[in-house]
This record gives sequence, C-alpha cells and structure tokens, in this order.
Amino acid sequence: MNLEELVDKASKILEKEPRLIHFPSQGKVVFVGDTHGDLDASQQVIQRYLKKPNRIVFLGDYVDRGSYSEENIQYLLELKLEHPEEVFLLAGNHEGFMVKEFYPANFWTSISFEEREKYGLLFSKFPFSIATQNGILALHGALPDLKSLEEMNWIELGDGNWDRIVWGDFVENEMDILGDLWGRPQFGRSYFERMMDRYEKQVLVRSHQPHAPITMFNKRCVTIFTSHAYLPTRAIAIADLEKEIRSAEDIVLERI
Repeated sequence: MNLEELVDKASKILEKEPRLIHFPSQGKVVFVGDTHGDLDASQQVIQRYLKKPNRIVFLGDYVDRGSYSEENIQYLLELKLEHPEEVFLLAGNHEGFMVKEFYPANFWTSISFEEREKYGLLFSKFPFSIATQNGILALHGALPDLKSLEEMNWIELGDGNWDRIVWGDFVENEMDILGDLWGRPQFGRSYFERMMDRYEKQVLVRSHQPHAPITMFNKRCVTIFTSHAYLPTRAIAIADLEKEIRSAEDIVLERI
C-alpha cells in the first residue's frame, strides 16, 4: 500500500474518533509508551497482546530517534486499518512537528515536503486521550486545564492545552505549575491532584519522559517508555477494565 492510499484510509477511520475516547468496562487495556522508531517494540506488543477483548493503546511518539520511524508508523497505521476497535494511536509531541517544530527530528527532516504535509495532516487527526470507567486516564504528556474532560474534544492544535497534553512533564515537586523548560511545560503534585480530582479519575498512564520515575504522586501517575532508542528496557502497562483501579498497584507493569 502506497503512502497516499494508507493516509487516505487511516484518515477516514481517525476522523470518526473523538479526541477523548471512552472505553467500556470489558477486557483489558495494554498501554504502550513512546516507541520512537523501535519497530521491534511495536511488533512484540502486537504479537503478544492483540487478541479480543484486549485493546492496545499507543501513547504517541512513533517517529524520530530510532532507526525505523517510517516502518514503525506505517506498521501501526496498517494495524489501525485492520483492527480499528482494538488498536488506538494517541497524539504525541513528535507527531506535532508541523504545529510546533523541534530538533533533532530525523524522521521529519529525512522525508520530502509533500510527505511531511501528508503525515502532518494525518497525525493532526490522532485522538488525545483514553478514559476508562474504572478510573484511568491515559495521554502522552501532562493533563490539560479544562472544566471537564469532554472539553478535550474542542482543543485546538497548538493551543495551551494541546501543548500540555503532548509536551507537558510531571516532576516530583509539591508545587502546582513550575513554568517551562526548553519548550516543555512543567507541573507538580498540586496541579496533578487538582486536575485528577476535577476529572474524577484515579490513575494517569502516560509516556513522554524516558527518565521520569515509573510512579509518582502516591502511585497515581504512571510513566512508561517502550523504546530502545532511549532505554535498555521497554515497559508497558496492563489494566483490567472490569476491576477498580486506584493506584499503580492495581496495574500490571511488564517488560518486553
């Protein structure tokens, strides 16, 4: 399948998905952190866990850093075509190059301008977050400041809340908003707890920060990373959607 056909077919599926996707209380969900051109990581997850009623959520950053960015994103897009109800691709900051440029960006700088436009338009349609009925919220970076989770469906690419979702970091600090570090907004425990209480969720599953602690804030913030481009080990998180989730202790963390 050529790029134009792949983008066209994937776009039609993604256009039907809201920015905030709600999962029913059925089966398990497998969360996958940044894969960053680590095609083997994506393949390992799919081979092991893609079976009904499981759902697999990739938390963004499929390109750059690793050696197989284009192969990785095309593999995942083809999976999305084959399993639209089981495979979900969330937006990460590395999918937002056409909105907010960053460097180094070996995937984006290795393709033609026409290809950049095609990928950029497709990636602009990726959803932002997954919410479960048993207390989990999942996204790429940090929490947006919204009156309700449903407002996520009206976030504009490039606005402040988009920036928080795809670029935001959490740090082990008691403060609320810590400012901006090299284009990455920084947030502490106070902000995390305030937003999670507002959204009535117990656990946040995220990626984005390869060197962040796996758990923060009384084990309510879980950070996973799934790429050898940064780390020697690759982590995923598995949650049972039919059981109450109150902390990371209710989630299974595995290495692949």
